Amino acid sequence: MSSKLLRTIEKYAQYHPTALSLQNFIEFGAKAGSGTDFLKRSKKRVFLPHETHRIDKDTGKVEACNKTSVKFLKKEIPVRLANILEELKHLPKPLLKSPSMRRITQWYQQSFEEVIEYENADGENRDVQMQFSETLSSIARRHATVVETTAEGVMEYRDLHQNDSSANYQNIQYFLDRFYMSRISIRMLINQHTMLFGDDLPKSPTHIGCIDPKCDVLSVAKDSYANAKFLCEQYYMTSPSVEYTTINPYGPDSSTSINLVYVPSHLYYILFELFKNSMRAVVEKNRDEDNDNFEPIKCLICRGHEDVVIRISDMGGGIRRSQTHMLFNYMYSTAPRPSMQSGSVSAPLAGYGYGLPVSRLYARYLNGDLNVVTIDGYGTDAIVTLKLLSSQANELLPIYTATTSKQYKSEIPVADWSSSYPSRNNNKRPNDST
Repeated sequence: MSSKLLRTIEKYAQYHPTALSLQNFIEFGAKAGSGTDFLKRSKKRVFLPHETHRIDKDTGKVEACNKTSVKFLKKEIPVRLANILEELKHLPKPLLKSPSMRRITQWYQQSFEEVIEYENADGENRDVQMQFSETLSSIARRHATVVETTAEGVMEYRDLHQNDSSANYQNIQYFLDRFYMSRISIRMLINQHTMLFGDDLPKSPTHIGCIDPKCDVLSVAKDSYANAKFLCEQYYMTSPSVEYTTINPYGPDSSTSINLVYVPSHLYYILFELFKNSMRAVVEKNRDEDNDNFEPIKCLICRGHEDVVIRISDMGGGIRRSQTHMLFNYMYSTAPRPSMQSGSVSAPLAGYGYGLPVSRLYARYLNGDLNVVTIDGYGTDAIVTLKLLSSQANELLPIYTATTSKQYKSEIPVADWSSSYPSRNNNKRPNDST
């Protein structure tokens, strides 16, 4: 990396990212959404004379919004990239020098360098706007396998340092939470821009970029279950059924569909992972019994005053209490670790240990959450909370500060509570009243 690029990264890392809400995305996207969709689809048809007026009108509206988006993103994306590049420096040296993490670092440096070329570009120029959109699409493609590549590097590091007491896995966990959250936020900005102003079409004409203003939660849940069911049957030749219940006490009637402003792909990812976990638990619990008459998984969707809550319940035997504090650890899985060889015919059902922690990040990204309650010997409830109001669904973003740097420099904490689980970070346990 050149010294000039290094100084530029350090400069942008001093700025804090600007957190947006779903309402911000929707309000801006709505200004150009209908016109953008009309113009994109217009490339495939011949217009009648009376329609040319709309083309001129929508072209002007879209170009004005495109200019505003380019102006914002050419500053904001470098800030988010620079913040996480600075944090990469604090990883353990053996991990940072691994082939996988060196590749990640190079990708982020290259992406930063490509976006920073537009720092002083004229956002009103149509050629610049088109090139900028193509650059963002290129970055999205480059970063498509960031999660898998990072996972490979972390697993290799863990395997090499299993007996190393100096390996501070707590700091790696801290970094991965922030790193993946940053990735989610950057992809959100890129996808929203390219779907509004690039060549990518939204999944549906009613979507504003990648956001569905009336996301049907039950519909996404059914889609997630269907794909998880297909994967489960590939591995076990069987799968449990599911029972859906929707409760909407504030709608016209209790059976009314539950909708909210949300990113369907994010919700799909969360529910797909949870259904996979439940299916595997139920099938594994009953695999010694010669029948496929499993207890059904239950999916409850409830709309409250402020939140939409989704609870996925299974009778898969639950998880031992001694393991529950590891559920959101990236280097932990209750399933055997799958082979990481390329060319695999199908995706693994489980084993990397990334499903739950990344799902929780997707939920927390827009001010929601994911919690797991388990009863050993019985089953598990996974509870997803989503903000009902788009104005309250604000981005949760990592910010690189001096405090962040200190976090990475801190030694492994000494437990100041007695515990049956020595690996647990007991010094963070809240004080109990006695």
